[in-house]
Amino acid sequence: MYLQKLKLANFKNCPEGDMDFSAKVNCFIGDNGAGKTNILDAIHYLSFCKSYFNTIDYQNILHDAPFFAIHGTYQKNNNHGDDISCIQKRNHKKQFKLNDKEYNRLADHIGLYPLVMISPYDRDLINEGSEVRRRYLDSVISQFDKVYLEDLIAYNKALLQRNILLKKFAEGNYFDTSSLEIWNVQLIRYGEKIFSGRKEFLLDFLPLFQKYFDFITGGKETVSIDYRSQLNEQGLGDLLSSSLEKDRYARYTTSGIHKDDLVFNIDGFPVKKFGSQGQQKSFVVAIKLAQFEFEYTRDKKGFKPVILLDDIFDKLDENRVKQIIELMGRDNFGQAFITDTQKQRVESIFKQVNIDHKIFKVIEGGISEITPKD
Repeated sequence: MYLQKLKLANFKNCPEGDMDFSAKVNCFIGDNGAGKTNILDAIHYLSFCKSYFNTIDYQNILHDAPFFAIHGTYQKNNNHGDDISCIQKRNHKKQFKLNDKEYNRLADHIGLYPLVMISPYDRDLINEGSEVRRRYLDSVISQFDKVYLEDLIAYNKALLQRNILLKKFAEGNYFDTSSLEIWNVQLIRYGEKIFSGRKEFLLDFLPLFQKYFDFITGGKETVSIDYRSQLNEQGLGDLLSSSLEKDRYARYTTSGIHKDDLVFNIDGFPVKKFGSQGQQKSFVVAIKLAQFEFEYTRDKKGFKPVILLDDIFDKLDENRVKQIIELMGRDNFGQAFITDTQKQRVESIFKQVNIDHKIFKVIEGGISEITPKD
């Protein structure tokens, strides 16, 4: 599977763009702020129906333009192309279509065109709160497990209703255990399944993560990812019962899988506190490469996910970047998109690595392909 064409209109700082891509590696070169990352974000839309960086869709419309449009054509196993389009008009519902048929539920599109994004913002996985890590974990599993996604949606709906009731009880100065129990049953039903799904995923994922971290760093450090969950100690039913008084006081549900977290360690110490910027960068790149391989091996359709590498040289030396680009050329990797600020640096690496590729120049939102004579 690969993205053959991309057409943009009024997306972020790009008034228009029309690109034909290599099936292997595509590089976008330009100054900071030129719009390179915005192109990757448009590709992200085609897989996840939303931005990687800003999920408020209308804010991704160019200045005073009335809409943005993203159109992409994917080739799958040499079959006819699949056309995907996303159109967001101001003060209108987002339209998302596959081969001119609009989705009733955007969740039905997730997983059809698997994609992995590596960005400098991924350090938020380390430095931000537990919600960021849970959201990442859920997004990875949901790409290959539709049942997990449905369970997650159902759990979050039940959690919202339970929280609404708790707030209502506090404001009305009364309490109704039976009405709360209805949502407890839903939380237990779906929460236990989500907890099992996360544990099963991490069991298979962690060896891949260790492999790629060793690949990037030369095996100089030992890393681990610990899954912290209240359900490791108690069943969700018992947790909800024991935290009931706390929930009444807090006016929201204080126990459950929505409190889970991942703890990242390097040589036995938290990466967040003791890891250098280079170590943190290596950590998240290894996580994303492991995600790529995991999704490819679990994907029964046989599609290789598209991989987006934003600002790949940031905090990594050129030799490590060369290794990663060589990795992109292997058979188990599919199409890759890379951004960088220096044309000469990218061209130097491709002179050393024989991979089919295209290079595009991005200037103030304008996009043009660089030919060899350029």
